Amino acid sequence: MSTEHGGDAEAPNSRIRTLGLVADPDLPQQVAEHLAEELPEQLGSEEDEWRIEVDVDPVAAGQHGTSDILEATRKRLERGGWDYAICITDLPVRADRRPVVADTKIDQRVAVVSLPTLGGTQPYRRARQVVLQLVDELTAQEPDEGRYGLDSRLTELVAPIRREQEPAEHSEEEDHDEEIDVRYSATRNRGRLRLLSGMVRSNQPWRLVFGLRSALAAAVATSAFGLSSSTIWQIGDRLGPTRQVIAAVLSVAVLVLWLITAHGLWEKQRDSEVDRERSLLYNVSTLATLTIGVGCMYAGLFVINLLTALFLVPPGLLASSLGHEADFTRYLTLAWGFTTMGVVAGALGSSLESDAAVRQAAYGYREEQRRSERRSEQEDEQKERRESSAD
Repeated sequence: MSTEHGGDAEAPNSRIRTLGLVADPDLPQQVAEHLAEELPEQLGSEEDEWRIEVDVDPVAAGQHGTSDILEATRKRLERGGWDYAICITDLPVRADRRPVVADTKIDQRVAVVSLPTLGGTQPYRRARQVVLQLVDELTAQEPDEGRYGLDSRLTELVAPIRREQEPAEHSEEEDHDEEIDVRYSATRNRGRLRLLSGMVRSNQPWRLVFGLRSALAAAVATSAFGLSSSTIWQIGDRLGPTRQVIAAVLSVAVLVLWLITAHGLWEKQRDSEVDRERSLLYNVSTLATLTIGVGCMYAGLFVINLLTALFLVPPGLLASSLGHEADFTRYLTLAWGFTTMGVVAGALGSSLESDAAVRQAAYGYREEQRRSERRSEQEDEQKERRESSAD
């Protein structure tokens, strides 16, 4: 899928340049389409007019380094007749145990940006900063990391980004980068934390709530049963705040572990050190994604239960059942107990979810899915070439 964006009008003597943004599906596609709206104006000048084309193509599927991604991007550049091409991927890329923000091959006029390395907040703004920086590299302008805010005080504090020219090859690299001209990378420790937050953002954990329909239905049904039972009201009233918090945390943990086990979301450890670290990143991001998603479901269910209790249970009835005055805090306790019980029951309902609905929270699954789509596309292209040559 390809879309084109350009300036409103051509200047009489301006030179037209075309930048292709090759994006993975999901968040990279959203970022690329957003950039396509902004970049023509920001890149344009009296001498140059820029046109931006977005092509959604999972060229990074099955890759763990940038050399092959850059080569696939170069081929897409040639097919599209673009002047420059930048791949935007949600694949976490590392080299020398440091997260890679971006790599460029200047002579081939291509570059790649790894979105997760930019962190979990403000991906659109940070992607724009990096892409503008890469355009400067590709067009042979004098690179200035401070021009677009890559060296801002906050970035330097959280996870500094460093520019390397012609980075050296390392024996433990995921990516054989001897052909990389310029690399932007983050620091090892702080950069890894930022990478994890970016991976969780790419997983879009809030979407998990809508994928857990069966679990949510089971949780709501169980909460409704609790609302009708005065015995459960009394049990919830006797629990102290500490036990309530522990019960809530355990209910979320039970549902998360059930989802991981029932749907096979845990990446198996590989033999090599690089594969082990990659599996660790995938597993931690999956665990964090599921925890946030289930936590959002818990919060939403709590609000629903609180409003329902306030509407259906009169204070006098609640007070007579509990044996003491029923103020607003008692309704909070009531809703808290229903919600915790409902989320535990939701673990059983989650077994009825389709694997596809839940596995979108796992990096490995999405990567395998895109790899299959990529292979299918390549087989179709080969079939078309064979048919055309036979004719």
